[in-house]
Amino acid sequence: MDDVTEQPATGARTAEPLTQYVQRVSRRVRAFDARRPLVWDLHLTGFWVTAALIDYYGGGWLTVTRAPDSPRWLVLTLSLGLSVPLLWRRTHPRTVLLALTPFALVNAWTGILLQAVMLHLLVVFHIALRRPARTLWWAAALLTATATVTAVRHPQGGPDQAIVPVLMTFAVATAIGITVRTRRDHTETLEDRARRLEIERDQQARLAAAAERARIAREMHDIIGHNLSVITGLADGGKYAAAKSPERATQALHAIATTSRQALGELRRLLDVLREEDHPDETSGLPLAPQPGLTDLDQLVGGVRAAGLPVDLTVTGTPSLSPGRQLTVYRVLQESLTNTLKHAGPGTTAHIELSYEARGAVTATVTDTGRGGPAPGPDGRGLPGMRERTALYGGTLEAGPHPAGGWRVHVSLPEEPPQ
Repeated sequence: MDDVTEQPATGARTAEPLTQYVQRVSRRVRAFDARRPLVWDLHLTGFWVTAALIDYYGGGWLTVTRAPDSPRWLVLTLSLGLSVPLLWRRTHPRTVLLALTPFALVNAWTGILLQAVMLHLLVVFHIALRRPARTLWWAAALLTATATVTAVRHPQGGPDQAIVPVLMTFAVATAIGITVRTRRDHTETLEDRARRLEIERDQQARLAAAAERARIAREMHDIIGHNLSVITGLADGGKYAAAKSPERATQALHAIATTSRQALGELRRLLDVLREEDHPDETSGLPLAPQPGLTDLDQLVGGVRAAGLPVDLTVTGTPSLSPGRQLTVYRVLQESLTNTLKHAGPGTTAHIELSYEARGAVTATVTDTGRGGPAPGPDGRGLPGMRERTALYGGTLEAGPHPAGGWRVHVSLPEEPPQ
């Protein structure tokens, strides 16, 4: 007959692997123990006390004792004395070991030789698990002393037959305790590292979110601030021209509409980039486009001229800037012209000198003939935003009154580092 592998029916519960089951049960037991340690200690101590009493009442101790005529009350006392102190084995293992030692010595001296004396090993395990390693030396000395008393008082075979087994079981209990302790410490280290990495990840996420908010604020400031300043200038000019030259007023309104649409387009593209979409914005009908660069400088200057600010542009050199550097210079020039529109006053003219240098270096200077503007307040975003943009590429920004009158902004970006 061919072997047939039965596939579980759809929706049937898959058998849990044994290792996962054991780990799940172990986690539940440890969690319960962490919440109610006394319950676990009472149950375990009660188990060993019951085992010691069964050995006493059942007469099992008579099969190994060398003093069968020992008083029953002494045997009962030793049974309880070797088991009851285990209740405090985890919190005070050294004290418990000292408390068990007199009963163990009496047990060895009289020759009763109760098997409950092996409960010393539980205490040794907890000493290896929870206490410094030097504590194990005097624990070994106490157990060796008990075995030596047995070998001297009730010799049976060579002394090594009474001492060596005790030392071997002590070594096994110690090794188990050290192994568990090492694994526990390793697990705690991994958990602590995971917690620290999680905290660091959250901090990095908060820093990234703050940086992104600052970037968005700069972009929004540059886009809205500039275009609103242009629209305000156009509206003021159109208001004065409406009575004398309706054609000029119509042109101003047309320029206002064009500038508004451009501002909306830039805002939508910025939001599209923030959403990280790879397809055109279906609601606006505008395709995704890169941020403006120095190729759009003529359009920027044209809009400012339409708003009533005469601007001269002088460009030298061949452009070879990365898109990020182009955006930085463009935003600095845009902010400078916006400030001139807002603060320079009537009759002002502006001049832009843009110089492309080797390997991506660039300098740009904006000067105007106006009366200048007040120093930016602590909450202003214009000048601080320009400085932040420039600092990203290791550049410098100078802004202040021009010696010949007016205001001057100078930005310089160094050469791009080799890739």
